[in-house]
Amino acid sequence: MKHHVITLLAACALTAGCATPAYVSPVEVTRFVGETPAFLAQGTIEITASPTMDADSLEFGIYADAVRQELESLGYRNVLTNGEQVAMIDLEYFVGEGERRRGGVGVGAGGSTGSYGSGVGVGVGINLNSLISGPPADRIERQIFVAIQSPEGGPNLWEGRASMVATRNSDYADEAAAATRMVDALFAGFPGTSGETIEVE
Repeated sequence: MKHHVITLLAACALTAGCATPAYVSPVEVTRFVGETPAFLAQGTIEITASPTMDADSLEFGIYADAVRQELESLGYRNVLTNGEQVAMIDLEYFVGEGERRRGGVGVGAGGSTGSYGSGVGVGVGINLNSLISGPPADRIERQIFVAIQSPEGGPNLWEGRASMVATRNSDYADEAAAATRMVDALFAGFPGTSGETIEVE
């Protein structure tokens, strides 16, 4: 019996029939609410990229569209310029055990209501090795950070981060699908409980 099992494993290693199963983690969400929550979910809001993001990139456009839809459903009216509030977006990617592919902006640029550590993407608490088997290159961790600010600066009115892990053979390898899932989770029950970390399936 042991010989047959070893033979089967060897055959799997040489064929595509025993490929690594698709995996998608829950979305981990942490949010902080400022001292003036009454100003949230009303008025006009402008969506901008963080200083480390290319506002003209396809990636930013996908996530900005997802954030725009959520903000409108909350009661905001989106404008291109001169918004009464500003929603700043930053993204990060990790591939397998590799280094970050995009540097994150420090939490609370212009003033923070909370802290995730030394910057966006720190302390996510997801162990890629223990969650997913298979080649590291098959695993992608995405993170989105959104801060709602006053155009004049000062402490953030609200800030939140969402992260998830998915394999390249899952439905959420697609950037648009991943963006929709993460942003839906990020704004679920907005503004949320300040400082609480939740998992959204």
